[in-house]
Amino acid sequence: FLSHSQTNSLSDLIFDSLIFAMYGRDPWGGPLEIHATDSATDDDRSRNLNDIDRAALSRPLDETQQSWLLGPTEQKKKKYVDLGCIIVSRKIFVWTVGTIVAAALLAGFITLIVKTVPRHHRKTPPPDNYTVALHKALKFFNAQKSGKLPRHNNVSWRGNSGLQDGKGDSGSFYKDLVGGYYDAGDAIKFNFPMAYAMTMLSWSVIEYSAKYEAAGELVHVKELIKWGTDYFLKTFNSTADSIDDLVSQVGSGNTDDGSTDPNDHYCWMRPEDMDYKRPVTTCNGGCSDLAAEMAAALASASIVFKDNREYSKKLVHGAKTVYQFGRTRRGRYSAGTAESAKFYNSSMYWDEFIWGGAWLYYATGNVTYLDLITKPTMAKHAGAFWGGPYYGVFSWDNKLAGAQLLLSRLRLFLSPGYPYEEILRTFHNQTSIVMCSYLPYFNKFNRTRGGLIELNHGDPQPLQYAANAAFLATLYSDYLDAADTPGWYCGPNFYSTNVLREFARTQIDYILGKNPRKMSYLVGFGTKYPKHVHHRGASIPKNKVKYNCKGGWKWRDSKKPNPNTIEGAMVAGPDKRDGFRDVRTNYNYTEPTLAGNAGLVAALVALSGEEEASGTIDKNTIFSAVPPLFPTPPPPPAPWKP
Repeated sequence: FLSHSQTNSLSDLIFDSLIFAMYGRDPWGGPLEIHATDSATDDDRSRNLNDIDRAALSRPLDETQQSWLLGPTEQKKKKYVDLGCIIVSRKIFVWTVGTIVAAALLAGFITLIVKTVPRHHRKTPPPDNYTVALHKALKFFNAQKSGKLPRHNNVSWRGNSGLQDGKGDSGSFYKDLVGGYYDAGDAIKFNFPMAYAMTMLSWSVIEYSAKYEAAGELVHVKELIKWGTDYFLKTFNSTADSIDDLVSQVGSGNTDDGSTDPNDHYCWMRPEDMDYKRPVTTCNGGCSDLAAEMAAALASASIVFKDNREYSKKLVHGAKTVYQFGRTRRGRYSAGTAESAKFYNSSMYWDEFIWGGAWLYYATGNVTYLDLITKPTMAKHAGAFWGGPYYGVFSWDNKLAGAQLLLSRLRLFLSPGYPYEEILRTFHNQTSIVMCSYLPYFNKFNRTRGGLIELNHGDPQPLQYAANAAFLATLYSDYLDAADTPGWYCGPNFYSTNVLREFARTQIDYILGKNPRKMSYLVGFGTKYPKHVHHRGASIPKNKVKYNCKGGWKWRDSKKPNPNTIEGAMVAGPDKRDGFRDVRTNYNYTEPTLAGNAGLVAALVALSGEEEASGTIDKNTIFSAVPPLFPTPPPPPAPWKP
């Protein structure tokens, strides 16, 4: 580093050197020689230097020379920035970069806050009671399966059974009758109520498949339906276009004649241990009700399995064949057999004709079926205009209320008009009247003090009828909501669809425990439910001991609770005074049935889910095969050319 005085001396030296370099004799850098002859006095030299100074200072310096003398100068800031591909204003560039940096700092600050603040995850709400009950009610069907059970059956105390059903019957039209479902607490396979149960399950899937899927039960319920329809296809020649025979029952339970021959009612055995002969009951004429009900089961299932084209086609063909058989061989199936008349007596077959024909129309789109079931004579024979104490009671015996609702759907959503409008309007009006009869404002049906509607007028086993009515009421309210109709009229009074849902909830809530006894009549639901269910498989322990026909009687008569819980079974229910006896030997209180559970499952899925999501039916799937009822007119002819 140089001191201030040294810096000044150096500057003077540089200045003098520049002067000599520019004005010396040898401007090209040669030696500058000073001779004695050229010397002068100090005054002369001083005068000459002054002249030189003035001359040097009067001459302008270029930039390079100025930089030598003055050193680096402060350059002016440029107004633009060259980014290579573009040139932008320095001011805009500074603002842009500053904004990006500020935004990055702000984002980082926000991220830091989000990561450091404790999170509160919203817990998934628990399933509602109807969904919980639905899971259990479907499981009952697993416990009722006959045949070689799948590995995922999920009922630990059940195993393969009935593997010899229908085998070894020489000359029969069937090969084997393995499969299907046992009807109730016994091991008989009654095809009439079984077909009704499968139809109800299929109907509920068609209308509420989204709810089944939300509950995680869609695959399960479809597997249950297929278990039933696979069996039905064995009960007649389902590949033929016409048949002469139909199986109506496998097993026997008549004990009225005092016989001690082993059968499904006299013996108390696990189905897996049955070692007695199980007779097959067939019908070769006069079983219109059974045939039409089986047609309904197969046709409705074909809609459920419409994505499985081959199987759906097989079901439709079987439904057509068996329905035609019922139409040509008129008669009640229970008229010819004492057992059918005792256990599942059919009052008529006209209601099944409408019921089965409606399902075949939806499954095929063939208007021949619609023409048939909308004839006024058909409705008249079915009792559509009769009234009476049991009008509006939907059950395994009488399908009229369900058939009328099913055809009201057609009018609400497709409105086919002439020539079907008159009878469809009648069905729609009758459905409205039935719904009015369910309400507590009218005196059509009595109620117990606990609020259970007595659709069977105080007779035993009332719960299955209440569950069916709850399903119809909920479904009708959903139809009206989907058609943007807020309610319906009962005489001069208008009622909203919420009234129907409230009726359905009160009945199902009664079944689930909101009753004077505070007892759930659905086994396994809640903490208080029947423990002595009238059911052979549930009442005998699975302990590798085979009890013979009479050996199981000790379990039938035992006062102890069942060793196996038949989860999801809806028992027969209380009496007309809300009383209930949890006694295994009294089937009027404690025996469950396929038909009863099917109606309960349908009602539960209709009511399941959050309240704001209720009413979401599938409007279109049931109409998949139905063609436009008003064909598109043909295009106009081409212009005339001379």
